[in-house]
Amino acid sequence: METYPRNVTLVLGGVRSGKSRYAQILASRYQRVTFLATARPSDREMRERIAMHRRDRPASWKTVEAPLDLQKTITAESRKADLLLVDCLTLFVANAMNRNPRKPGSARAATEQVCQAIRSSRASVIVVSNEVGSGIVPAYRSGRIYRDLLGQMNQEIAKIADQVVLMIAGIPLTVKGRQEENR
Repeated sequence: METYPRNVTLVLGGVRSGKSRYAQILASRYQRVTFLATARPSDREMRERIAMHRRDRPASWKTVEAPLDLQKTITAESRKADLLLVDCLTLFVANAMNRNPRKPGSARAATEQVCQAIRSSRASVIVVSNEVGSGIVPAYRSGRIYRDLLGQMNQEIAKIADQVVLMIAGIPLTVKGRQEENR
């Protein structure tokens, strides 16, 4: 396998746009990959989705569940991997908000800590997140807070990213950085 310089890639897109699949294609170029999973198996459908995603990943990849303490996990795992694949920020932000629903500032602090951990990571990092800027304004305050927080986090990670890719209907569009081959 080829050696790649340390970098940060943000893969954005709507639901079922091919974000995870594309991120896995990029990650497959690295030898020691750690997949940081933020989903919680909260119901049957989510358990089935998690199982499907696990089957789709190479068996050689290490998987670490990180629904809440993502910043600590990034810091710890970056010492042991060539690449960390975070899938996804969308669920991490929801988990952070649900941890202290009466204190939205705690979720904001958690997102800032994740950004700092990514900046400090010894390993390359690929981050998957939903692009929420094209959607409708949520009817409920909690939905607007969530959308704003995720949008702000996407912006912060895009600032520190070497590459930002927007997925549309399974097609990667490079927004920042150099165009990657879609293998």
